Amino acid sequence: MKEKLLELREKALENVKSADDLKKLQDIRVNFLGKKGPITEVLKGMGKLTKEERPVIGQLANDVRNAIGTLIEEKRAEIEARLLERKLESEKIDVTLPGRKVQTGSHHLLASVIREVEDLFIGLGFSVAEGPEVEEDYYNFEALNLPKDHPARDMQDSFYITEDILMRTHTSPMQARTLEAHKGKGPVKIICPGKVYRRDNDDATHSHQFMQIEGLCVDKNIRLSDLKGVLTVFAKHMFGAEREIRLRPSFFPFTEPSVEMDISCFRCGGHGCSVCKGTGWIEILGAGMVHPNVLRMSGFDPSVYTGFAFGMGPERIAMLKYGIEDIRHFYTDDIRFLKQFDRA
Repeated sequence: MKEKLLELREKALENVKSADDLKKLQDIRVNFLGKKGPITEVLKGMGKLTKEERPVIGQLANDVRNAIGTLIEEKRAEIEARLLERKLESEKIDVTLPGRKVQTGSHHLLASVIREVEDLFIGLGFSVAEGPEVEEDYYNFEALNLPKDHPARDMQDSFYITEDILMRTHTSPMQARTLEAHKGKGPVKIICPGKVYRRDNDDATHSHQFMQIEGLCVDKNIRLSDLKGVLTVFAKHMFGAEREIRLRPSFFPFTEPSVEMDISCFRCGGHGCSVCKGTGWIEILGAGMVHPNVLRMSGFDPSVYTGFAFGMGPERIAMLKYGIEDIRHFYTDDIRFLKQFDRA
């Protein structure tokens, strides 16, 4: 039995030395040291040995197990070190090579224009308000002097969800909501940028979903001249200090009087060109003095408080300012177009 154990040790050691991968090494461990291995089979015959021989053979069996196990672990460490060395060699990188440029994003052009407008009006004492895009018919129309049967509703073909809920057609509902929240006490000075929705065919200058910035100022002794002063500051800030503005009579149900604002053409300086269609002026936005009915329905006394409101489209401002001819460029996410305005 002693000779058998020594023979198994020599055989196992030879197999371990010749093993060249971890799988073969594991097979050797199972074959020699497993519960069904030859060493276990030899030990099953210890019952036939004398009392003097049993401890000797038991000690020898343990020595053989330990010798085989130790050599297997040493071989395992050797194979793993060799595999690691190969892996490091194959994955070696040249740290002197230049790094890959990290692609960074930037503000969308419309977001940049809106942020610029916000910064201007915040500097003028306005605050930025936000409202729901899914709006009640009352705030979108009725509280703005547009009752159910008002013909001006046809000017804004709407996306209705229910009879009384729709996608807002302008950001003007924030006029009514903000005034209502102030409970008849001024002053109120806000701008409200956000998305609006109308049933419109998409083309180069129209979209069913676009942006709008509503402005509102209500206080005692607010006059049309205050509106003109604010819009003049806006035009010069956005389009250049040499810009002039003019106000033309218009009609909006929620303002009285109502005006359209034009700026002198920044391309030709007012002499006439293709941008201004030969007129020397470019239409920018609509505005006017808040209608007394709007003030009254929101809890303000129109004999005490007056105010002005205006609504502008960031897309139109961006198109004019940066020479963009198609509104669809803002929404198609063409990276080639957007990258032109990384610093806008």
